[in-house]
Amino acid sequence: MHTPVTIVGAGLGGLTLARVLHVHGIPAAVYEAEPSAMARLQGGMLDIHDYNGQLAVEAADLMDEFRGLVLEGRQAMRILDRKGAVVFEKADDGTGGRPEVQRGELRQLLLDSLPEGTVHWGHKVTGARTLETGRHEITFADGTTVVTGLLVGADGAWSRVRPLLSDATPEYVGEAFVETYLFDADTRHPAAAEAVGGGSMFANGATPDRAINAHRERGDTLHAYVQLTRPLEWFDAIDFTDPAAAAARVAEEFDGWAPELVALITEADTPPVLRPHHALPLGHRWERVPGATLIGDAAHLTVPNGEGANLAMLDGAELGQALVAHPDDVEAALAAYEEAMFVRSATPVDEALVLESLFGGDVPPELVELFQEH
Repeated sequence: MHTPVTIVGAGLGGLTLARVLHVHGIPAAVYEAEPSAMARLQGGMLDIHDYNGQLAVEAADLMDEFRGLVLEGRQAMRILDRKGAVVFEKADDGTGGRPEVQRGELRQLLLDSLPEGTVHWGHKVTGARTLETGRHEITFADGTTVVTGLLVGADGAWSRVRPLLSDATPEYVGEAFVETYLFDADTRHPAAAEAVGGGSMFANGATPDRAINAHRERGDTLHAYVQLTRPLEWFDAIDFTDPAAAAARVAEEFDGWAPELVALITEADTPPVLRPHHALPLGHRWERVPGATLIGDAAHLTVPNGEGANLAMLDGAELGQALVAHPDDVEAALAAYEEAMFVRSATPVDEALVLESLFGGDVPPELVELFQEH
């Protein structure tokens, strides 16, 4: 291809695409709204699955470097009840296929693997349109534009590229996370640290409308996701600009829960951050639009389920591989990529595959039942 691939969004999906293309000698330009790689905190831990995310890492020829990022022991998992009793626990014995890495470190690995200048920072896309020539023009916040023959929207839930292909918009699904961090946890928050353990912790109550989940990140940091099923109006009534009051209000919903679990809300070292969950329609797809496509959340946003980053990377890798396989026919490449992606995004991940990835090949029946319950 003579025209560089233009990618909007320097998240994991867009960077994986750029890397796979680079490995095969195809130039790409990535445009990112953030002013630099370190402009904001890049989220927490990611478990990169052997049935999707790791396939993308292999396609990017970065498996050795990836292994250097893995945090040993973090595949440990425990399920607690609301009183703090351990219902199930599994140590990280190395048999699981979901090693944990820090999202920011994985993103930096991908950035470091690209030629200097591939990512154009500080380029916020405000719109995109199709030109009469069949090419596409993207407009940036500063008024400048870029015209390209191949445009990939890797720009997440509120994609500016998506309207070129689809009228679909994400809708609130009725639940949200309230996100908190606890630092120096073993010394400053020992009860919460003990409850979380060495990896991931999931605590469910008597009703399915609330839960407290957390995991241990690099160093001595706990990252918690307090899950509540409530209308947006309920969250709107909480003043999140007053961290103490917001934390206290959220904690009220966990009256009667173990203090060491509620401490993940009330003892947080960061202001609680509301993360409402939005999703595109299940099975979202579009008619083929010449010279444009979407990957990751821009294509198939769902509620957080542990698959989003993995699928975004796999999308990027498979799109890159399709372009390599069809060097003289971009439309054939895009059609092949989209058909496989549409099927994947409309098909629930096989439960047996997830269980084997989590626990290895020998999964006792009672564990299957427990996993389904939670």
